[in-house]
Amino acid sequence: MGRYRKQLLTALKVLVSLALLYFIFTKLPFGEISAVLKQARFEYLILALLFFIISKGIASVRLNSYFHQIGAPLSEKQNGKLYLQGMFYNLFLPGGIGGDAYKGYRIQQDFSTGTRKVVGSLLVDRLSGLLMLFILACTIALFIKHPIFNEYSWAFPFLAILALVGFWWVNKQYFPTLFPVFWKSTFLSAGVQLAQLAAVYFILMAFGIDTNLLLYLFIFLISSIVAVLPLTIGGIGSREIVFLYGALWLGLQEDVSVAISLVFLAITALVSFIGIYYHLKPPQLNTSNQE
Repeated sequence: MGRYRKQLLTALKVLVSLALLYFIFTKLPFGEISAVLKQARFEYLILALLFFIISKGIASVRLNSYFHQIGAPLSEKQNGKLYLQGMFYNLFLPGGIGGDAYKGYRIQQDFSTGTRKVVGSLLVDRLSGLLMLFILACTIALFIKHPIFNEYSWAFPFLAILALVGFWWVNKQYFPTLFPVFWKSTFLSAGVQLAQLAAVYFILMAFGIDTNLLLYLFIFLISSIVAVLPLTIGGIGSREIVFLYGALWLGLQEDVSVAISLVFLAITALVSFIGIYYHLKPPQLNTSNQE
């Protein structure tokens, strides 16, 4: 019964993804988006790909710092393989949760660290990323010259500090095993998100966009927060809908905004697909097989 329930849930999320994409392309003529994509400068897209890969490398190191705290001493090479495998599963499973579930299963199977510790490490890793997305969104919002943002500029530093202090307290109170790497993981999270912002910046350069850069970057950060929610398959559709309505709300070019999202999705899929190798040949993780 549980198996059929999961299959039904996955099918529903596929339908949600398709419905969102259909809605987007009925709102915007696909020809206009296609024209934007055809004009993209290839050299900037290569740089965007490079910075995305860097972001995932840093994210892998961050996750491994948590694994070491719970008694799973993977080498960075082993963890990188497991991380790529999880990214591959995230292409097809809701909100990235499927990849996390698999990584948790392998860590528990190979190291017997305890289910609670494994789940806690994966949860805190994900929350660390969300925290930095929020802090960077607040930081960028502070420098945006737009009536909507100017009105609430006083709140952005307060909210960013409140989020950091709140996460620090939650980490210390409820995840004491992971707390020793709190600041290390926070700085690594900053590296992850800054590298992804650099990737989006180069996508903008590929399209020849040199105005309203902060607005586009702000929309990207909000879309990244929404894409984490397990509403669609791999965040497909949810990110694009945020880019569409963000552009409408802030007076940006809707076709360019959606094209940015689609290129970022394509880069994510391209890198994630490398993980199929480790799906076919799962990496050895236990300490007796250290590489």
